[in-house]
Amino acid sequence: MGIKYGMQVADFGSGTGFYTVPLARAVGPSGKVYALDAQPEMLELTRSKARESRLLNIAAMRVDLESPRGSKLAENTMDFVLISNILFQAEDKPALLKEAFRILKNGGEVAVIEWSSFGSAAGPRTEKIVPREAAEKLLDDSGFKRIKEFNAGDNHYGLLYGKP
Repeated sequence: MGIKYGMQVADFGSGTGFYTVPLARAVGPSGKVYALDAQPEMLELTRSKARESRLLNIAAMRVDLESPRGSKLAENTMDFVLISNILFQAEDKPALLKEAFRILKNGGEVAVIEWSSFGSAAGPRTEKIVPREAAEKLLDDSGFKRIKEFNAGDNHYGLLYGKP
């Protein structure tokens, strides 16, 4: 996904830190990863993984990503935002993407990884899945510009967009 040393990264809906820890390793000690989630127990798991991995560049924060300024991060400060497996859960999907756009620097990128329409026993109910075309429209409508689609596994799709 083009993560580089020294980047500032926001992991929207970070959950247990599945992506947070590898992102923190990739950005190194001069970078920072903001693990953003609404569930305190998930954030505690992320903090625990950060301690075990001796990573001091992770900030786990309880947030409401669908509220204005809900990430609690400053405008135009992030190089990269990861939105993985939370778009299908969001009640206000445009608000979530608007928040990602707000905190990204010009030229910053957002990656969306979501359950594919093929579904999976482990994934959400079929009616909750956000089809790739719908996610693309949401990203376009939020002001992002398409960069590419990427392989995100058998049960997911991956989209990379940029903030002009």
